[in-house]
Amino acid sequence: MKHLIPNACTSMNLVFGMCSIISTFNGNYLWASLFILLALVADGLDGRAARFFGVSSELGKEMDSLCDLGSFGIAPALLAYKFTLSNYGHFGEAVAIVFALCGMWRLARFNVNTNVVHGFFMGLAIPAGGCIVATSTMLLSALSIKPEAFGYVYPVTMLIVAYLMVSHVHYPDFKGGGEKLYLIPKIAAAVFLVGIIYLGRDALLYAVLTAVFSAYALFGILNSLYTLFSKK
Repeated sequence: MKHLIPNACTSMNLVFGMCSIISTFNGNYLWASLFILLALVADGLDGRAARFFGVSSELGKEMDSLCDLGSFGIAPALLAYKFTLSNYGHFGEAVAIVFALCGMWRLARFNVNTNVVHGFFMGLAIPAGGCIVATSTMLLSALSIKPEAFGYVYPVTMLIVAYLMVSHVHYPDFKGGGEKLYLIPKIAAAVFLVGIIYLGRDALLYAVLTAVFSAYALFGILNSLYTLFSKK
């Protein structure tokens, strides 16, 4: 019976992902975003439960990837499309599709590189990418900001996040080891984080959530660049 516990957590990941998709179709973008964050919680619990009970299995690993694609690839892509990408015609449709495709690619590469890549994530993890979409939607909605007012900033940002998922940028996995995390990228990411919180202070909780995921995405870029140039 113990093996059912982590599998139940994994299944809840997809349940929340489906709830997000349904909420998106109903036009409730706040709940659609919250369900993606709840899927993140479930995603974090399944691995811990499997290790705690000593019941890790190949079936559980496959379930995890399939659920992640639904909750952090497809659900955020649909949310972004309904929220604002639909205003950009076929280009907006293409951005949503590319985001989901990059999420699939990221998961497939992670699965085949599990025994090769250690100490860091190669590319932005798909839960982080999906949560950037979710938290930014919550923040923009709370501040009554329509992204289309800023031209192509939103869809281009979505493409950047999608690219980061399939890139070779190294991100810390917070498990110890891995590449060195340099001070200057840390400071730059911290300044970026504080800037988002300050600009979104009228919706403080959503601003903090957006800032955390966005600063993490930026830190990986800066730290990888710093590592590259310091070696040269």
